[in-house]
Amino acid sequence: METQTQREYLTGGEFLIAESSPETVFTPEDLTEEQRMIGETTREFVDNEVYPQLPAMEQHAWEVARELVKKAGDLGLLGSTIPEEFGGLGLDQTSSVVIAEMMGRAGGFGTTFGAQSSIGLLPILYFGSDELKKKWIPKIISGEVVSAYCLTESGSGSDAQGAKTTAKLTDDGESYILNGEKMFISNGSFADVYIVFAKVDGEKDKFSAFVVERSENCRPGNEEHKMGIKSSSTTPLILSECKIPASNLIGNVGDGAKIAFNILNVGRFKLGASVTGGAKLAIHEAVRYANERQQFNRPISSFGAIKHKLAEMAVRTWVAESITYRTVGMIDALIGDGADNSKKLQSIEEYAVESSINKVACSEALDYVVDEMVQIYGGYGYSADYPAEKAYRDSRINRIFEGTNEINRMLIPGQLMKRAMKGKLGLLGAAKALQDEILNPQMSFDEDFSTLAAETRLAASAKKIALMVLGTAAQKYMMGLAEQQEVLLNCADIIMDAYQMETAILRAKKQIGARGEDAAGRYADITSVFCNDAIQRIEMKARNTIAAIAEGDEGRTLLVALKRFTKNNTPVNTIAARQRIADAMIAANTYPF
Repeated sequence: METQTQREYLTGGEFLIAESSPETVFTPEDLTEEQRMIGETTREFVDNEVYPQLPAMEQHAWEVARELVKKAGDLGLLGSTIPEEFGGLGLDQTSSVVIAEMMGRAGGFGTTFGAQSSIGLLPILYFGSDELKKKWIPKIISGEVVSAYCLTESGSGSDAQGAKTTAKLTDDGESYILNGEKMFISNGSFADVYIVFAKVDGEKDKFSAFVVERSENCRPGNEEHKMGIKSSSTTPLILSECKIPASNLIGNVGDGAKIAFNILNVGRFKLGASVTGGAKLAIHEAVRYANERQQFNRPISSFGAIKHKLAEMAVRTWVAESITYRTVGMIDALIGDGADNSKKLQSIEEYAVESSINKVACSEALDYVVDEMVQIYGGYGYSADYPAEKAYRDSRINRIFEGTNEINRMLIPGQLMKRAMKGKLGLLGAAKALQDEILNPQMSFDEDFSTLAAETRLAASAKKIALMVLGTAAQKYMMGLAEQQEVLLNCADIIMDAYQMETAILRAKKQIGARGEDAAGRYADITSVFCNDAIQRIEMKARNTIAAIAEGDEGRTLLVALKRFTKNNTPVNTIAARQRIADAMIAANTYPF
């Protein structure tokens, strides 16, 4: 594999075929003092201003939500990455991720914030005319105007271009008339302006985006009765002969899909950050409860079963945090200094694969954390008087937001193959080299027994397995690969675990190098536990997929290679490692990593 040396970043998807060194990977420990201050300001806002008001917002006190949006605007939190010419702070994407992580503590208000500062704003910034930018961006980032994003319909969710909402240009060419109904609109009840996607003349190739002000002809329907995030507003949006200026078109006619999917990429890597923030808060509450709750005359945190839960919650959260900051670090490195909006959007789009990995892996890590949080609380976890119940309900939507996890899983291998076919990723050459290695295996005498050396070998093998399985599937199905959803889902799971393994190792090695093994020992424990379990998941997924896509000698050859790649001669005492992780949490009475 090619080794990353001179460049500060890999191109999108290149992690699968290239090696990285710890020095080239951005981690949370690399945050600047300014970024840490931004994070602390956001945390204080959430804990002191938002959290006490969540019960009121759960009762649909939307005037409170508007006030909090305005306060967030006053603090500069809504416009962190917006250019200064529009009243923003002009900061990097990493700063916005720090804010998003802290907003993950805010329950349903985090959804309100995201709709305002991301999907309800960025289409105008990246694709709108100068007139639209000057008119709306300063008002949205100040909190004076509340915005919403309207893509989904009752009959079109993942198939966004199946929308029925129409826009018709008037005979004089001065206006559009919009008709239709949108669904599941965050901020719907109290938004002032909506980003609406519609088909001009009802034609699919004219799927477009518009800025639509609230009016009698553009009005929200009744609040949805939701499972979770009850402190955010979710309504339909009804458009009935809604007349808007033709200048409210965002971009050009037919740009709707490009706008929608590019903005979703931003939402995906930021969602990884917000769910990580939510997971850290959930762990904090769970550890405190486990230390306080007495059974059999001792705190339940002293029992091995509870320690296992706490440790695994920390492992998954720490790895989720690691891939979130690695991804945004690559995005910012590619953007560089002084980039215009076009370059920023291109840089974000470059890492669509990694953004989808973040979205899926981090949202599922949070679901695991809150599920175990309920279990640690026991019967009290099922009571709305305790924090576990709300955390459990609020987390579930994240696997549906920003494209379902199933759609994102299929995007991961699909985007990798697309980049390879366009010559943007050397996947085909790497697959050929791997095929030669499989057919002509070489004896290995690697005697490196340093910290995380075994895990490093496993991570390299994980990437080879991902390449082997995806390459074999592509050869068999060729242009029909997109229809083999079960195969794609398995490939995605292998790729995601490989990315997480490598990222955890690089972050842990970076900290060990900076702080020493004694100070960073728990990082090594977390990484070792994750890699041990991940390679077992990978082996199972790969074995099942090979059985489906290869027969006879080919299948036997691939299974032999799989066995060689997953061989680990260094048994890992994950029980002891988890106990050390849990003991650190119990002693700190919080999530200390």
